[in-house]
Amino acid sequence: MSERTERVSFRHGQEFLSALSERWNYQILREVFFGVSRFGELKRALGISANMLTARLAGLTELGLLSKRPYRADKPWYEYQLTDSARELIVPAIVAITRWAEANATAGEAVHHPLMHTTCGNPTDPYLACGSCHAPMEASTLRPLPAQEGSRSADEASP
Repeated sequence: MSERTERVSFRHGQEFLSALSERWNYQILREVFFGVSRFGELKRALGISANMLTARLAGLTELGLLSKRPYRADKPWYEYQLTDSARELIVPAIVAITRWAEANATAGEAVHHPLMHTTCGNPTDPYLACGSCHAPMEASTLRPLPAQEGSRSADEASP
């Protein structure tokens, strides 16, 4: 993976979102998060061609979203995992999209993907909460404030 020496900017976020919005990339990341980690498993789960999957896995690895490690000594076969930086950004998005899809699925389509909080070891249903009052947040209760160049969040600015 190439190292970026320039600082991350809003433009980088746009480039990243463009890469994620590509149909196969999101689906691959989702499957890897839910435990499908090998090439053949991904190919079967997604119904994607081998050439397309190879290209997408290489791109996601180059972006630093996936890491790969060999799992056979006799063949160049790999298992893929989300990197720490991918988990930080991608997992909340995957969970939010999955929960939304589950909540809006018809009765015949409904499949629940349970999650476990590894810190406490309990099953969980994550939600977005306010960093100030800790109340759960809904989309209807959020509005953007004007961006400020070089500003930090309230938590970072407090002594």
